[in-house]
Amino acid sequence: MKHNFLKTQVIVNPASNRGQTGHRWAEIKTVLKHFLKDFKYDFTERPFQAIDLARDAIKNGADLLIGVGGDGTANEIANGFFEQQKVINPEATLGLIPSGTGCDFTRSLNIPRNLKNAVKFISEAPEQSIDVGRITYQDENGQPTSRYFLNIADFGLGGEVVRQVNSRRLERRASSYILCLLNAMRTYTGQQVSLTADDHQAASGHYLIGAIANGRIFGKGLKIAPKARLNDGLFDLILVKSLSFLEFCLHGWQLANGSHLNYHKVTWGRGQKIEVFPLSPEPVLIEIDGEQVGRLPAAFEIVPSSLQVKGFLK
Repeated sequence: MKHNFLKTQVIVNPASNRGQTGHRWAEIKTVLKHFLKDFKYDFTERPFQAIDLARDAIKNGADLLIGVGGDGTANEIANGFFEQQKVINPEATLGLIPSGTGCDFTRSLNIPRNLKNAVKFISEAPEQSIDVGRITYQDENGQPTSRYFLNIADFGLGGEVVRQVNSRRLERRASSYILCLLNAMRTYTGQQVSLTADDHQAASGHYLIGAIANGRIFGKGLKIAPKARLNDGLFDLILVKSLSFLEFCLHGWQLANGSHLNYHKVTWGRGQKIEVFPLSPEPVLIEIDGEQVGRLPAAFEIVPSSLQVKGFLK
């Protein structure tokens, strides 16, 4: 089987899934040995370390990089496939073992959540070329920076919810995404922004959510962009105007099953390059692949067919 001839590097985030990944490593390692035979592995010890581990592994000849963690871990490893805005090795492939609290991206690749099935899947699934997104934005210190993302970048409510989740974790309080989402909806009403798509004015208004989607699902299973495809060379742009808490309670379920695109407060479009500018002095937070990274203004550009992954696209 092809995977037995690959040089495989496993990158493990032991802190993912609230530390359960580290506790389960002996079990995970046993299953990996059963299906993949030979591999090396590293544990991450700090944020963004997976980027460097992945980049070094590819430069040292790794053909298959397997991430064990959640969406944030997958994002970091994917960033390690690039250097100076170029893919280091176009033949290198990303495989993922879901072991995080969200794992929204892996749903779009049909990767099973069960450990044994996920590793078996990596050993058998074909390589697929997918698009990735590149975002240029302002970091927490107001400095311009750029980063790649696999799944979805969004501004507004999503960034606020992740900020609350992170804050509650630091306070060692329960950090349920849904709990923080409901709490944010009670106070957060959205922000005034202006958007362009492929250098044409796309929208301007007061929006609760703005999602620039490569994948379909975010927020622990919400189908924010049900028509998005990972290999169509386009972002799906989803804009949701401000909702009252009552409106959210009455219509929020539509986000879960992807039927919200017909709701009168939702706008849907597509583009290869999306730019978003804040029109109010308050910071508008951004999150990408489940991590709150900075704030607007931001530019989002699709990088077509730039990453090989193990999966069946849907």
